[in-house]
Amino acid sequence: MLLHNHMPVAFVTGANRGIGFELVRQLLEQNYTVHATYRSSMGGLEGLVHPNLHCHRMDVRDASQIKPTLERVSTPIDLLINNAGIADGRWASVEEIDFEVVSNVMEVNAIAPVRVTQFALPLLVKNGGKVVMITSLMGSIEDCASGRSYAYRASKTALNMFTTAMKSELQERGVAVMLIHPGWVETDMGGPNAPLQASESVTGILTQINEQTLATTGRFVDYAGNNLPW
Repeated sequence: MLLHNHMPVAFVTGANRGIGFELVRQLLEQNYTVHATYRSSMGGLEGLVHPNLHCHRMDVRDASQIKPTLERVSTPIDLLINNAGIADGRWASVEEIDFEVVSNVMEVNAIAPVRVTQFALPLLVKNGGKVVMITSLMGSIEDCASGRSYAYRASKTALNMFTTAMKSELQERGVAVMLIHPGWVETDMGGPNAPLQASESVTGILTQINEQTLATTGRFVDYAGNNLPW
């Protein structure tokens, strides 16, 4: 990777709560300039006042919002973290699947990260940046023993494939990609029974990001750096 003498720039989606918010907090501590996006409510970002923090209201499903947001960033981006994601309905059976919900989950979790990456690419290429997809072990086909969580699992599997499919193309342009599973984290989405605190997960995620190189592009790991089964 290129060495820069400027303050690195990160762009984080879904940054108003949970893992996204903690990513913003720790990146600011690591002297990044951070562009943080939220869909409607600023959430925790409202109380986070920092000279290097820039907050943007942006729906990752809407290209007409993504394009002007990235135009406002205008500087090269060193790190894009596609973190925005949603859970699905807790359907007990195939019969109960609500396909409108499925479409929205696929749109947000699988398609939107690729859309944001597409718009961010010109800014990433300038610095040989990194693209990080916050995915899930639930997207692993091999690991899917318990089944269910249909839409969420399928959306993360699709995200893993989109990312793997762009790996070589982006590598040639100097951009590394990685797929990272944050672990089961105590957030609104993870719930109160999760064994992992967001701070611990994010510390691990940022360690993995710092270690990421063009040579290891496309790896699928958890926050502790363990390789995961596809």
